[in-house]
Amino acid sequence: METGGSSESSVEPKKGKSKTRRKPKESVLKQKSPAEFFAENKNIAGFDNPGKCLYTTVRELVENALDSAESISELPVVEITIEEIERSEFNSMIGLVDRERVDEALYDDYESAKAREKRLAKEARNQEIQAKNALLGKKTKEPTPVKGIKGRGEASFYRVTCKDNGKGMPHDDIPNMFGRVLSGTKYGLKQTRGKFGLGAKMALIWSKMSTGLPIEISSSMKAQNYISFCRLDIDIHRNIPHIHLHEKQENKERWHGAKIQVVIEGNWTTYRAKILHYMRQMAVITPYAQLLFKFISDASDKNMTIKFARRTDSMPPVPLETKHHPSSVDLLLIKRLIAETSKQNLLQFLQHEFVNIGKSYAERLIGEMGPDFSPKMAVKSLTDQQIVRIHQLFRQAKFDDPSGKCLSPAGEYNLRLGIIKELHPDLVSTYSGSAQVFEGHPFIVEAGVSIGGKDVKLGINIFRFANRIPLLFEQGADVVTRTAIKRINWSSYKISQWQDKIGVFVSVVSTKIPFKGTGKEYIGDDISEIASAVKSAIQQCCTQLKTKIVKKIQAREQQERKRRLSWWTTKWH
Repeated sequence: METGGSSESSVEPKKGKSKTRRKPKESVLKQKSPAEFFAENKNIAGFDNPGKCLYTTVRELVENALDSAESISELPVVEITIEEIERSEFNSMIGLVDRERVDEALYDDYESAKAREKRLAKEARNQEIQAKNALLGKKTKEPTPVKGIKGRGEASFYRVTCKDNGKGMPHDDIPNMFGRVLSGTKYGLKQTRGKFGLGAKMALIWSKMSTGLPIEISSSMKAQNYISFCRLDIDIHRNIPHIHLHEKQENKERWHGAKIQVVIEGNWTTYRAKILHYMRQMAVITPYAQLLFKFISDASDKNMTIKFARRTDSMPPVPLETKHHPSSVDLLLIKRLIAETSKQNLLQFLQHEFVNIGKSYAERLIGEMGPDFSPKMAVKSLTDQQIVRIHQLFRQAKFDDPSGKCLSPAGEYNLRLGIIKELHPDLVSTYSGSAQVFEGHPFIVEAGVSIGGKDVKLGINIFRFANRIPLLFEQGADVVTRTAIKRINWSSYKISQWQDKIGVFVSVVSTKIPFKGTGKEYIGDDISEIASAVKSAIQQCCTQLKTKIVKKIQAREQQERKRRLSWWTTKWH
């Protein structure tokens, strides 16, 4: 019995030309720029579809505008306009001549004569059935209208403009601030509205992808006698700005702030409610801001102007940049801090680059690290092994919790005022918790609970905020929703979960919001410190409300007793 390679040797080679195997192409190592990465993964930044793109563009511009005004302690005045652009107007903007169709059957929305005949016959049958039922007095459901074919190419375009009274931008920095992804001012450890540092850059990338049109920026800083005007787009592959025009214009009105205008593909119809809901919630959490929203269309019945008036001049303090807490750092961050520090020795480095490490405690830590460490050793000379030792000790040693002084919550007064201003409830209570900590990051939870109000549905209505911005998506998995629905016994506070109009408002501020999911639209339910703080804050509000509700019930009962007594007195006399 033969085994192994003997059977192969007995096979005769086939006649004919012997084909030489093609060598596989060597794979070439390629790099993507940050702009290219976000263009291909735009859903990460909330640009999932045209409707969501319109919503996220509005959101990014409004939040940048509020940040800009608040950074100079200026009461914000923000105007946001969405202008619908007709297809013919858009074509003329990009220099494209409208052209009549030549071959109708080539198009996605083409309907053959047979298909049209079939559709019209179905519509006629539906009308006939409706007429018969009407004569017989029968109630029937309205038939769903037979939809005509809509082509995939029927995109809608919008000009989005946002104007503010903030600090403006330095003339020379504008191109990089808008045309270079992952360049910005929000990378320190600080409570910020921004999530990725993308801001209007992602709107510019979407504009480049959907319309090819540049973004326009006008900006002026306080006491500046000129306005910087810049028209630019972005070179996505090289992640650099492509400047069309960058000039200084006269500033006769001495205006300061920024005005940003971008033309994008969008969908107002499907995201109208979300955008208006966002603006209303932003008015709740920033009652010190004056917000003006406009939608402009050729169809006058679609036009709208909504003004969210300012109700207070009291603004939250500007968030302060802080240092890292030792328990919150990882190896990469320690290495980065060593590379960037201006301190010479290890003792100075520990004292000045981290919170809650004084001189004596730093000396104790260095003594614990071992004989290879000394207070005077050059921090830049630390080896990888020594840095790992520092990291291990940071994870095991005791440190005081960071304070919440660097945080800027809305404040009970502003939260209450915002709820009353926008919802007009019958009863409202608010509560602001003290600073707490998770993973070395301080956080504060504020809450409000309201009963009744304008445009409030029966049951529990959740309003969520993170670093004073509304969260509108992925509500079901959020810690606030789960706590309000599953962990609060509403009936014990004389509140009916099903029959009352309940507004639950929870705002979390922190140097690091523990968002879940790529869109960063909700706070997970898995951090026990935040979950318990949210529950406690809502319960505090409910306890306040219970006192008010009991008093109202007692007053009503007393009124009823007086009425009955008056009736009996009248009857017997």
